[in-house]
Amino acid sequence: MCWERFGLNPDFARAPAAMGYILQVLLLIVAQLAYGSDYVREKKWADEITPGIVVGDPVYLEGRAGHKFLTIYTEAPNAKAGLVIVHGMGVHPDWGLIGMLRGALANHGYTTLSVQMPVLAQEAKSEEYPSTFGAAGERLKVAVNFLEAKGYKKIAIVSHSMGSRMTHYYLSRDPGAPVNAWVSIGLGSEDDFRPMKLPVLDLLGENDLPAVLTGASQRAASIKDLKRSQQIMAPKADHFFNNHQAELVKYVRDFLDKSM
Repeated sequence: MCWERFGLNPDFARAPAAMGYILQVLLLIVAQLAYGSDYVREKKWADEITPGIVVGDPVYLEGRAGHKFLTIYTEAPNAKAGLVIVHGMGVHPDWGLIGMLRGALANHGYTTLSVQMPVLAQEAKSEEYPSTFGAAGERLKVAVNFLEAKGYKKIAIVSHSMGSRMTHYYLSRDPGAPVNAWVSIGLGSEDDFRPMKLPVLDLLGENDLPAVLTGASQRAASIKDLKRSQQIMAPKADHFFNNHQAELVKYVRDFLDKSM
């Protein structure tokens, strides 16, 4: 084996005491190749955001191969339900719109668990992200189980953008998951809601991304037979609901209040 590729001196690599370290390095490399996740970038996000968390507490949950991932848990007194909050491509569980949602919904009586989803390298394209969906589905399952263990009888998922694609993957492959409702914000793919067995809000902006707008009619057709489900196109809103955050929170709250 060419040990120099991994930054190791060959003599060091042959030393018995070094073998455990070498094995750890190789396992990390294999894990990233197999699961498509950039764990180094995840750690960087965690190191940057956790010191500044004011609302909620950082909680590390364990996923596949013993890998731990960051979540931010914000408990609401006498909570109506527990919510898993799912961010979009290449960001973190306190980013922008997601940070706003997890705090605002907790203020309105919903306990939130915002989850670090798998990320790829910064330059990765959206079409590369399906390689992470298996790991993403597992993290969502772990997050739902965490809320169940906390005693929540009602659990919903609120997801944005790539996080909505990840959530679709999870729910369509685990129809028995203990999830009572799903708020899908800015779902941009050919996916629709025919595999779903729970109430869904398909929320998009009038000025959303082309991929989101192109699939809107197909998603609307697939949602019409789902009880307590609906599609809403928010007037003048873009993909990130810039300058429309209050309306975003109201859409999500109203749907959850009625469907949970």
